[in-house]
Order: sequence, then C-alpha cells, then structure tokens
Amino acid sequence: MHKTSMDIVSGAAGKVLKASTGYNFFVPNNLPPNFEWTIDLVNSLSKADHVLGQLSREGAGLPNPHLLIRPFIAKEAVLSSKIEGTQATLGEILADEVGSVVHKSPDDLQEVQNYIRALNCGLSRLESLPLSMRLIKEIHAELMQGVRGNATPGELRRTQNWIGVPGCTLNTAKYVPPAPDDMIEALNKFEIFLHDRTLPPLVHIALCHYQFEAIHPFLDGNGRAGRLLITLLLIERKILAAPLLYLSAFFEATQNEYYKQLYNVSAFGTWHDWLTYFLNGVAIQSVDVLSRAERINNLLQEWRAMTVGSSSSALHAIITHFSVNPFLTVNKIAAHLNVAFTTVQRAVNKLEALGIIEQTTPGKRDRVYCAKKIMDILEEPLILS
Repeated sequence: MHKTSMDIVSGAAGKVLKASTGYNFFVPNNLPPNFEWTIDLVNSLSKADHVLGQLSREGAGLPNPHLLIRPFIAKEAVLSSKIEGTQATLGEILADEVGSVVHKSPDDLQEVQNYIRALNCGLSRLESLPLSMRLIKEIHAELMQGVRGNATPGELRRTQNWIGVPGCTLNTAKYVPPAPDDMIEALNKFEIFLHDRTLPPLVHIALCHYQFEAIHPFLDGNGRAGRLLITLLLIERKILAAPLLYLSAFFEATQNEYYKQLYNVSAFGTWHDWLTYFLNGVAIQSVDVLSRAERINNLLQEWRAMTVGSSSSALHAIITHFSVNPFLTVNKIAAHLNVAFTTVQRAVNKLEALGIIEQTTPGKRDRVYCAKKIMDILEEPLILS
C-alpha cells in the first residue's frame, strides 16, 4: 500500500487518492464500517447507555431542568470553541448576558455566542426539518456569522482544505480531507447514514461524528459543527428529551486523545478504540452533568430556605434566576420582573448580606453581582476517572 505525506494509507477506514496537482487526499469509506463487538466494547456501550438513561430520567425530574439547560449550553459553547483556540471564559459569557462589558476578546465572545445561537437554531429547526445537510448548513451559517477569517457561512467548500501545524502545505499537512468533487459524493452517503437505524444509537452517533470530521465539508468551523451534530442526534434519536449532555467538556479535557483517536481511525481503521473512547466520554459526562445539576438545585433550595420568612417576591424570583444565570444586574432583573428598581435593589442587598451573592465589578455604578457558589460548580474541572 502506498504511503502518503499524511502517513495515512488506503485501508479499513477509507482510501487515499492523488489529485491532478499531485497532492494526496483521504476519502472515508461509506458507513457503517466493519468492527468487532468485543466484550469491552459491549461493556462500554452498556455503561454509557445506563448512565445516559439515568441522566435522562433524573434530569427530567429536577426542579428546573428547562432552566438549568441554559448555563450548560453556555458551558458547551465555551469548551467547544476553546478546542478551536478561543479564550473566552464561561464567566465572561454569562456576565455578558446580563450586560457586563468586561471581556478580553470581543471576537472570541462572538464565536461562543454564535455557537449558542447555532445550537438553539438547530434544536428549533429539528421540530420541522429532519437532520440533514440542509439543516447542518443552516447551523453552520449561524456558527460562522461575522467571525474572523474567510468562513463562508453555510456554504460547502469549493476548494481543498487541510489540517496541520501553522504554515504547513497540502504536501506537508497531517491530514487532507476529500477533494471537493469526492466530498460531495461522501456527503451524500453520509446524509443517508444519518437516518440509518440499524446500530445502537450511541454507536451511530460516534460514527457520524467521525465521518463528518473526516469529510471536513466547510472551510472553517468543522469541529464545532461536528460537535453540535452530536447534541442534535441525541435529541433527534430521542435519547434525551432536552439537551442536557455536552461532550465538549470531555473532548476538551482529553484534547490530544480526541484528535489522536479521530486521526487513528483514518490512518489505521481503529474503530474499536474510537467507539470505546466516545462511549467512555458519554458515561463520564452523564455522571458529571447530573452531579452539577443536582448540586445547583440543592443550593437553590438552601437559599430559598434561608429567605423563607421574606415576603419579597423579587427575592425568590432572583434565586430562581440563578439556575439560568448566576450573574445579575439590578436593572436587568427589574426589567425582567417588571418591578421597581428599588424593590430589586433591596432584594439584592438582602442576598448580599446573606453571602449568597457578591459584587464582581468595582464602584457603585453598573454593578454586576454573582452567585459565586453556582459559578464554582459550573467551572469545576471535569473528573475523568
């Protein structure tokens, strides 16, 4: 078998072809692949199914699951974008939502906010449109709107792209995806497989994510679009009723392994390793999300108990608001609740005196407050064991 500049050979996952201009590119085989159902792979699938089912059941039973989704969406957006090099933090995103202007990079902030809009767009469109390349292009248009570089939002690439260290060329790249004509054919087969129901759902989703990344159909934004695809498939396959599971935290915590596993499928056909890695991530993330959600709800219940004697409806409404966003400003809350500024200010003063919130901005003007214990839960690093 001929070895390419990519160190990939035609084999179990696809074939290497040579372009008329002399460079080599990789075209993945149509899905599904042949792989062995070993005992450890079956066990990995069983564990992932079990804990994901637990997240689905117990997550739906939490007091505010529809509210808690919002900070987890923000966290997913931050970490998925961080994999691609953005530096915006979860605190900056959530603080920006309430009107804070303290952030280091407006460009990074926009890319993360685009991710949130793209996910919400995809979830909304799933109600009337099946998961398809049309829907994926719509999501990509939201994802890449107004970002740096030549992203061509919502358009499939018409030229060759490649992956490698900065400054590399087509002939020195680590990975070169299909040439445009071959890409279109691969995408047509990929779209058909999106609706295949012969494999267990989590295995199907893992294969779809690999295939999308291998095809790399856009000039930019492929990684983020491919990770959005995971969430949308979980919803479309009715594995989760709401988007509570986000794998970007696992991928970001194991970033080198993530890229290695994707590359090794193309290079060596290591389907078993990729599926095991992916399923392990589902299990770890399911446990992690449920733990965070439960601890946030326990905090909210504790704070409600601390203020049980108060007759202020604004006070209780603010505590409920913390499940959506731990940051607040008096102006935003007053407008949201349609109550007087002074009423909200008294409630905020009470919460500050109880140690539930603290001011995060200097001075007395445009003050931003934060329920720091909730932010601490949201920002804890992922435990991989």
